[in-house]
Amino acid sequence: MARTYKAEGRQIAYVLRGLFIIGGLSLYFSIPGLHWGFFFGILICSVVVGEIIGGMWTRKRRKQKKQKQKRSYKNTSRATSSRRSSNTVRPDGAILTSRLDDLSGAEFERLLALYFRDQGYIVKEVGVGGNDGGVDLVIIDRRGEKTAVQAKCYSDRHPVQVMTVRELVAAKRNHDCILSLLITTSDLTLPAKKEAEQFKVDYWHGGLVEQKLSVWGKWQPGKKRRTAEKEEFSGHAEINKTQREVAAAKSITCKCGAPMVRRKNKQGVEFLGCSNYPKCRETKAL
Repeated sequence: MARTYKAEGRQIAYVLRGLFIIGGLSLYFSIPGLHWGFFFGILICSVVVGEIIGGMWTRKRRKQKKQKQKRSYKNTSRATSSRRSSNTVRPDGAILTSRLDDLSGAEFERLLALYFRDQGYIVKEVGVGGNDGGVDLVIIDRRGEKTAVQAKCYSDRHPVQVMTVRELVAAKRNHDCILSLLITTSDLTLPAKKEAEQFKVDYWHGGLVEQKLSVWGKWQPGKKRRTAEKEEFSGHAEINKTQREVAAAKSITCKCGAPMVRRKNKQGVEFLGCSNYPKCRETKAL
């Protein structure tokens, strides 16, 4: 079982306490005539100093761990933020086979545009991946009603803030939209949910987004992996087939006793030839 930092500090305190006591008693008995209070002073000081140093050790180790976790979190957040804030959009095929965690903000908007078009909407992509002013897509249903859509491709630890809801409410008027829809891969904060309910802003959180995309059928984040596994299996099968053919060819011997190997003539037709060629020119058809 792994030791905690507190256990390490206690162990250090016990060791130092013992060393201080041994050193202090050695000094006490080596100097005759010392007062008996000095003896108890050694015991008390050894315990106090040992506990202080042990506690300092525990605090130092915990501080180092927190700093290490903080640096690791910053590096991860920086990498995720860099990827998701990128305006680069891959081809639709790559987007349809990628997980939501692997999409940039612009690619998530593109995925939603593909989804809504298949649902029968007319989709206008408003400044995809750029400064959209609070609206990423404008979708129009069969009745002609316009809905302003704001898409946020965030991690689970980054919920949508209330300001985003307010921006969407204000921006939908600029696009002559009646309805508004906020779609995020994470969730909304409690104030943001209250604001959305107050101004009748519909929203989809991460779980609902994945459910709708899965029912759609065209978004298949595991397809790429299954294709790679299939190709790998096919490659292994081809190698095994070649190895079996070579082994079968080696089992055939020429009249001179040497094994025969596979060869090709000028027309590309395979045949078996003696491995002692050109000394032996014996051949066999496959």
